[in-house]
Amino acid sequence: MDTRDCTCGSANVRDAAATWFTRVQAQTLGACEQAEFEAWRTQHASHEAEYQWLASLWSAADLLPRARMRALCEVPVAKPTRLSLLACGLAAGIVAVAAGAGVWMQLQSSAGYHAEFATVLGEHRTLDLPDGSSIELNGRSRVRVSFAREQRNVELEQGEAMFSVAHDPERPFVVQAGAGRVTVTGTRFDVLREAEQTRVAVESGHVRVQGGNPDAQVNLTAGLGTVVDARGHVAAAQAVNTGALTAWRKGQLVFEDASLGEVAAEVSRYRDKPLHVSTPALAQMRLSSVFKTDDTDALLEALPQILPVAIKTRADGSQEIIARK
Repeated sequence: MDTRDCTCGSANVRDAAATWFTRVQAQTLGACEQAEFEAWRTQHASHEAEYQWLASLWSAADLLPRARMRALCEVPVAKPTRLSLLACGLAAGIVAVAAGAGVWMQLQSSAGYHAEFATVLGEHRTLDLPDGSSIELNGRSRVRVSFAREQRNVELEQGEAMFSVAHDPERPFVVQAGAGRVTVTGTRFDVLREAEQTRVAVESGHVRVQGGNPDAQVNLTAGLGTVVDARGHVAAAQAVNTGALTAWRKGQLVFEDASLGEVAAEVSRYRDKPLHVSTPALAQMRLSSVFKTDDTDALLEALPQILPVAIKTRADGSQEIIARK
């Protein structure tokens, strides 16, 4: 699909957004097309705005009575195409928004809101949710949002996200990340989902973290954090530096007496290929410094000046920290 002229006019942008939205809903995008789609979204602010507008109308359409939907979607063809189905949904959404405050307020209260969002390597994206909450996604992250009248649910399927939750004691905000489950009514907290564990750090407010055993839980307030391992075990609350842990929001990597193993794991999240440490002993070396998330090569260049190490390039193109000879 050629979308190079999509910024020439609002009609072109809307047409492109509708086409992409249809294909995403149909789940027909391959890996290359997914990359092309993400590139289109970030090419211009109007692209993302139009796409989110369609997503909102799609959600609004779910709130209309079935009879009204059928009336809107009556078309003189034997077999509607995916694009015509999208048109029905968008038409219903437009009617829903224009119908008046009743349906719009239902959408604003998040009843029946469902959406999925993802970022690619190096992308930082802020999502505004219809309940007034927001999610900041780090690179290579993916979330699934599903709001109902009684509860607001988000699944962090991959990566890291900073949640700013609008206070609503009647509808808890629940984040599922691996074996960890975080429940809040209104607060700011960061969740990092990794292969072996999920880390939670609270900037303000109060959260409850549960693991595999619902009876075992940890309560966190500002400045506290915990981890949930792959088996669902929740570690005791401990003091954390939330400023350092969430420095990615400012494009920074902040290490405070971090082991090289921890440094390598963190840096790998911002590179095409992972960074390795050659031996367990070397992985225990400590580092305190600040680097940019978009220039991890500078970190690799600086490491041999800070520690007795060298950087080796492997056959697959990835880098490895080795002992200096």
